Amino acid sequence: MVRHWFDFMCPFCYIAQHRNGILERHGIEVVHLPFQIHPEIPEGGLRAGPRVGPMYENLEREAAAAGLALNWPARLSTTRRALSVAEWIRRTAPDKSGDFNRRMFHAYFVDGQDLGDPAVIERHAARADIDVDALREALSDGTAETWLAEAELAGAEAGVRATPSWLIGGRLISGLLPPAEFDRLAENLHAENPHAENLGAN
Repeated sequence: MVRHWFDFMCPFCYIAQHRNGILERHGIEVVHLPFQIHPEIPEGGLRAGPRVGPMYENLEREAAAAGLALNWPARLSTTRRALSVAEWIRRTAPDKSGDFNRRMFHAYFVDGQDLGDPAVIERHAARADIDVDALREALSDGTAETWLAEAELAGAEAGVRATPSWLIGGRLISGLLPPAEFDRLAENLHAENPHAENLGAN
């Protein structure tokens, strides 16, 4: 099992969907754990400046190579509520977690929607076949945010300081490494567990 920490507003995490796909193709279970990387962004978000320079050009190339559309959002969203919902869904409806996460990434990096807007979150949760009434209750009583805090604490204890980060075979990997490196990491994990029929087993 590999643990992966992410934030919906992180462009590296958006492209990391492709890297997670590599691990999964190797038969490795990836557990996706939310981690708010920019808690300083206020409610309502912030206007984003121009995305120019080598880093952004590289991200655009990486997204294209991964087959992902990338339209830079006009604003930086606060993601605490969205990440709380993601962790609540992971724990209560794990079969729908991947769908919800993909929808949220697409909403932000393709459609430019505000991930801090409760209506946006609920709309994509409903489209992922999530019980919105139960979701609202989990947000109201603090359950969802408590679970997010637990996911973030697990990340902090593992040494996470940036997203995306993966805990692979006891080693913390941070940043968007090349695809070939993820193939190598997966092969090494298989080599370290030669008798495991299912690397997703824990």
